[in-house]
Amino acid sequence: MSFVPHWVPDAIFYQIFPERFENGDTANDPPNSERWGGTLKPGNYFGGDLQGIIKRIPYLKDLGINALYLNPIFAADSNHKYNAKDYFTIDPAFGTNQTFDELVKECHAHSIRIVIDGVFNHVGTAHAAFKDVKENGRQSKFASWFNIYSFPVSERKKPNYECWWGHGALPKLMVQNPDVKQHLFDVTKFWTEKGIDGWRLDVPNEIPHEFWKEWRAVVKAINPECYIVGELWQDASPWLQGDEFDATMNYRFRDACLDFFAHDSISSSQFISRLDAVRKSYPDECNYAMQNLLGSHDTERYLTLCKRDVWRAKLSLIFQMTYIGAPMIYYGDEVGMEGGKDPDCRRCMVWDEKKWNSGIHTLAKTLAGIRTGNAPLRRGDFTAITEHVPENVVLFKRSLNDQISYVAINKNKKSVDLKIQTTTGATGMKELLTGDIVSVKNGNLVIHLPVHSGKIFTTL
Repeated sequence: MSFVPHWVPDAIFYQIFPERFENGDTANDPPNSERWGGTLKPGNYFGGDLQGIIKRIPYLKDLGINALYLNPIFAADSNHKYNAKDYFTIDPAFGTNQTFDELVKECHAHSIRIVIDGVFNHVGTAHAAFKDVKENGRQSKFASWFNIYSFPVSERKKPNYECWWGHGALPKLMVQNPDVKQHLFDVTKFWTEKGIDGWRLDVPNEIPHEFWKEWRAVVKAINPECYIVGELWQDASPWLQGDEFDATMNYRFRDACLDFFAHDSISSSQFISRLDAVRKSYPDECNYAMQNLLGSHDTERYLTLCKRDVWRAKLSLIFQMTYIGAPMIYYGDEVGMEGGKDPDCRRCMVWDEKKWNSGIHTLAKTLAGIRTGNAPLRRGDFTAITEHVPENVVLFKRSLNDQISYVAINKNKKSVDLKIQTTTGATGMKELLTGDIVSVKNGNLVIHLPVHSGKIFTTL
């Protein structure tokens, strides 16, 4: 029996940075909130909230999304919420715990799963435990929750306590402390029992493996189908042995896509080899559950990295939506939003359709439908075809029982003709992006790939 939740290979994820997706309730806007779409600064607010996500569920359904990943939503003194003040309370600028219950209910009513961000390595300085240490020093009952070098506690440029990457605003929790562990387990139980479908874990490599093994047992005891995905930018294999996480945010996938599709720094054969190496480093069931992303709240926008070459973004999207693993769209990428490094990659979602790149949006929506409607693209074996394939062309097969799909992507500046030997016995195959039927003669599928194009074929 697989240790990965059964639903994840069928997921098409959509990542939402709640403060910047949609303002559904202006009554809870933070003081001095700015006009939607205004100039970004590291600490400013625009009023995005959970009611805004509820409001846009029809948009998500229309796009073909069936799973959400939300950046942190717990009470915190920031727009990003990675500095928790109270793990048990939805941030007032996002709504209430009841609003969250409504969000879960509405998502589930529309067959959308919901994954939330677990930030358990550190808290904010406004967290009650840390405030108590500041006030009571060594006498605080929470003094051992943190690694305090000296007293009194000081938050100056060089804080005298352990914190995340030296940021005084993010004091590190000593998770091996039984009281801290119990606190985090209580938080985990509280939200898991509310019916969420998964946890995304922030900087989990900075917390001991022993903690995560116990933590997984807590989660899976409540819901064996709860998805656990870690933010691990490099090889995540130590965490993916069946006793910690189900998958990772697949930044290695993103890096390979950037190098091939955006930067032209690797060949198609190198691209395939790098992805092969990623898959071979993980159990097969994990590969089907990977969060395959092209962008996130921690990266420059993908179209920006493509130097605004829309065709590069489109070919990347075709590959992402047909490759093994669960694709994840970072909010706004599907309409061609751009942005540099944080905070520029966290711009307000553009809802004026006249400002969308309609070509990218139409393709994203079409591909989501194609993936959802074709089991081989979600659950099939992956086989790269390299023989007699020109450079800068990617060709692969996804097969499930007697169902077969072929995906061909041409990154060249000239058109390419390919001949694929099929084993289906079919006399024709359907190209899913256009609906065209292409005949198979003597077991060969002959296809024409225009400049900078991709095609997806499936057995009739």
